Amino acid sequence: MRTSLCFKAACLTGLLALAGCSSSVTAPEKYSGFLKDYSGLQETKSSTGKTVMRWVDPNFKTSNYDSLVYNPVTYYPVPKPNTQIGEQTLNQVLAYTNTKLKAAAAERKPLVAKPGPRSLIFRGAITGVDSSKQGLQFYEVIPIAMVVAGTEAATGHRTMETNLYFEGELIDAATNKPVMRVVRKGEGKTVSNENAKVTVDTLKQVIDDMATDATMFDTAQK
Repeated sequence: MRTSLCFKAACLTGLLALAGCSSSVTAPEKYSGFLKDYSGLQETKSSTGKTVMRWVDPNFKTSNYDSLVYNPVTYYPVPKPNTQIGEQTLNQVLAYTNTKLKAAAAERKPLVAKPGPRSLIFRGAITGVDSSKQGLQFYEVIPIAMVVAGTEAATGHRTMETNLYFEGELIDAATNKPVMRVVRKGEGKTVSNENAKVTVDTLKQVIDDMATDATMFDTAQK
């Protein structure tokens, strides 16, 4: 009887641990520092139904702006390629992200090289995250988090989940103050084990969802 109770307790603890790992939003302690201010972020649903952390200036109106400066998305901090995600894949992920997000931005406002008095400035980054398996610190992180999934963790061939983390903001060019900030985590495709290669295709849907949300975000009530 005691053994059974211990087993049930262990199972419950394991389930809670897995639930913590699979949180759909970035925990505050994992914010990268790319944004200067994380205050005011609130959990909300994006247009594609994804849970994101977002803050919007109550006085922000898209009609007050007639152009947008798109600063290319970067990695923050600079990632370290490894055997599972190499430098070529990192470059492809970044290039695909910029292609999709720049096109989405252009659908909202005409893109300009230099800001004017009625311009918005976009800056964003694919940010570093930790690995629950290795317990990496921020100076060791790569932009893809490999989180152990299910009960296969005890074997040498565990299924791994991929997650892409993003932070971005829109800045009023006239005041140089942010009018919107967003922090989001997206789940990519699973890979068969910890030695399987992660490719740009593994993460395309995450990036596509971000671009769709950027296109469809409704500011009418903001």
